[in-house]
Amino acid sequence: MDSTQIIFKYFPNLSKEQKEQFALLGELYADWNSKINVISRKDIDNFYERHVLHSLGIAKMISFKPKTKILDVGTGGGFPGIPLAILFPECEFHLVDSVGKKIKVVNAVAESLGLKNVKAEQVRAEELKEKFHFVVSRAVTDLPEFQKWVKNKFLPENFNELPNGTLYLRGEGDLGNKSFELKIYFSEDFFETKKIVFIPAI
Repeated sequence: MDSTQIIFKYFPNLSKEQKEQFALLGELYADWNSKINVISRKDIDNFYERHVLHSLGIAKMISFKPKTKILDVGTGGGFPGIPLAILFPECEFHLVDSVGKKIKVVNAVAESLGLKNVKAEQVRAEELKEKFHFVVSRAVTDLPEFQKWVKNKFLPENFNELPNGTLYLRGEGDLGNKSFELKIYFSEDFFETKKIVFIPAI
């Protein structure tokens, strides 16, 4: 498995606790992945680059202010929600997925890391009654379909650098929205085609 140093390279101002939490992620996911396949076998060897750092690309676009409420839709094994929750301990993260065994992993990882700012739930996004400042996701479906799931999920008050909205991690494709290329922030080849799409809340 690749090293946590790739995280510390791009995020040098982490606290001792955050460094320890990021360091623990690798072994926790390796262990869980041997029981429940939440990360593809080819990606587990590049875990920190392709999952943790990719998730943290959102933090290069926006530094969430304390008390920001963030919904991670289709979180799978906890991405991008878990890495972002480590980075922003004063924000609230709600991670949802329709697959129960993946939520089981998310809850176990959050508990092992001592993350008090993470709630994970097996539910479809469109069934949620709560509202949030931001929705984050890693390309779980086509954007038009995704926007239907989350269109009524936003709180009215804005207090971050970006207005409330969706931050969608994806690869190549016709974006049609405001997009940010991750290769601006990260030099690894993996990020050459990776983007974040930002869609303001309607």
